[in-house]
Amino acid sequence: MGWVGTPAVSGPLAEHAAGFARWLAAEGYSAQGAWPRLWQLDHLSRWLEREQLRPEELTPARLEQFLAARRAAGYLTWVSPRSLRVPLAFLREIGVVPAPAAITTGGPIDELLCEYRRYLEFERGLAPKTVEIFERVARMFLTEHDQEGAVGRLTAADVTAFLARGCPSRSVSSAQQVVTALRSLLRCLHVTGEIELPLRWAVPGVADRRGLSLPRGLEPAVVLKLLASCDRRTLVGRRNYAVLLLMARLGLRAGEVAAMQLEDLDWHAGELLVRGKGDRHARLPLPVNVGEALVSYLRWRPRRECRVVFLCVRAPLGPVNSSVVSQIVRAACDRAGLERVGAHRLRHTAATGMLRAGASLPEIAQVLRHERLETTVQYARIDRRALRELARPWPGSAT
Repeated sequence: MGWVGTPAVSGPLAEHAAGFARWLAAEGYSAQGAWPRLWQLDHLSRWLEREQLRPEELTPARLEQFLAARRAAGYLTWVSPRSLRVPLAFLREIGVVPAPAAITTGGPIDELLCEYRRYLEFERGLAPKTVEIFERVARMFLTEHDQEGAVGRLTAADVTAFLARGCPSRSVSSAQQVVTALRSLLRCLHVTGEIELPLRWAVPGVADRRGLSLPRGLEPAVVLKLLASCDRRTLVGRRNYAVLLLMARLGLRAGEVAAMQLEDLDWHAGELLVRGKGDRHARLPLPVNVGEALVSYLRWRPRRECRVVFLCVRAPLGPVNSSVVSQIVRAACDRAGLERVGAHRLRHTAATGMLRAGASLPEIAQVLRHERLETTVQYARIDRRALRELARPWPGSAT
């Protein structure tokens, strides 16, 4: 049974109900999907009226009181802070409800973290995602030394103890991330005079045995199965097909696929601008089949002001992120009846395919946008035929 009619909104938020309905439609909500959101706005508005509160008084504490009142009344839905994110996004966008104030304690650790963030952003010029990761590690480390003057008394033993507690349970890549972030923090503390000794030298490296195995690309037949699993009669199928093809043919990373803008596609020149790591941009030729897949998707893509190429297909509509791109790969594996692989395996697939087709390592490095050729050399190890020609005969063996 479908929803009947449109819920009437009363109370101080009633004047914004029509705008909220239009906003929901623009975000991709169907009439049936918008109905409960308007119903939620009505409940919030009537609660404000009972409490004799104005919309601008909807602070986080007041919102928790609203949710507590719903729970006390026996409601089982819309009772968590996360459930309010849609109406609050609209009300904050039009300036009716103030944005939540940043939570700061003003303590010495917060001041150090603020200085560290400025150092990462302006001195180092790191990407926002990297800044976020480094700051999170810095907070974990500094919180253990939040007593007055404790940071100035840091020793190499403190650094070693922190890593010994936190790294063993992490993956190699995650441990390397922590180590890199901690070195960065200690360098900043030394440069700014917070610590006397350059303790970044006390941070050890992370043993990585992953390089001992060959890079594993997918066989062409497996890639075809992944692509065939996308139902290109639907919007989501066309989107997923284009995403998979970009990674398998051009070796794009998940984050690079998510960052693609409409203006990055130069149809006249047949090129694609790739927004890579470290805010580095590169232009790549656009293969015909990749271009056709993108055109097929863009003809069905919802009309949005958002300039990102790939959008979520469920409301609220918005750009995909790297996690969504990785999920697209995993879902394709499930549909094709294959073992799940990560999005980066498709990057390896593109590299190994180019190598088998006779491309040189510098050419592969250019397509994959490796900053150093040493990163690309790992793919030379999968070309056993070329390696066999380089191998010297074993002493005493027959020639």
